Order: sequence, then C-alpha cells, then structure tokens
Amino acid sequence: VQLVESGGGLVQAGGSLRLACAASGSTFSINAMGWYRQAPGKQRELVAGITTGAGSTNYADSVKGRFTISGDNAKNTMYLQMNSLKPENTAVYYCMAHTVQANRYWGQGTQVTVSS
Repeated sequence: VQLVESGGGLVQAGGSLRLACAASGSTFSINAMGWYRQAPGKQRELVAGITTGAGSTNYADSVKGRFTISGDNAKNTMYLQMNSLKPENTAVYYCMAHTVQANRYWGQGTQVTVSS
C-alpha cells in the first residue's frame, strides 16, 4: 500500500484546509485509515480515524466539531476537512492505512502551518 498526502500549507488562524490522502497498491486489504499529526518536540498523535466498511469515525477531543474525516472508496482517497484552525494545530500531518493483515502504512506527511 502506498499513500500520498496533499493539501497542506500556510493558513491564518480561523481558516480552513482540506487534506487528501490517495492510496494505491493493495487497497483492497485496507480496513481502516486515519490522520495523525506530529508537532515539533511532541509525539505523533491520532487526529481522526475512519473504517472503510461502515465508515465509522472517531476524533481526538481537541478537534471534535472542527475537523471532519471522510473517504471516497471509488477514488481510494481519504480527506480531512479542517475548519476553525488554531496555531496549535500546526504540525506535520500523516496519513495511515491499517490492513486486514494488521500492517500499518504511512504517507510522507504534509506540513500544516497556522499563523496567529
């Protein structure tokens, strides 16, 4: 499974960005996907996750009500719509795919910078 993120950039506080993660390869084996982020000096943390079957979602408390994760199975693409962005949301955002074989695959990351 190969993952490529896009959509990061620089935005002012209160603004919005939409990240995309395009999956290729053995996508049939993916049963869940997620967005993680890592800020400088901090550990990587889960932002949001989604299952590929039922489309069940979960979010970190800090982003609930502001971020929305979604997926387009026909395009093998996952999205993260981020609204009301805050400077503390600045981080490198990574796409992750979990497979039925219990393997995890990661994208290369995309930088999101929120200015105050």
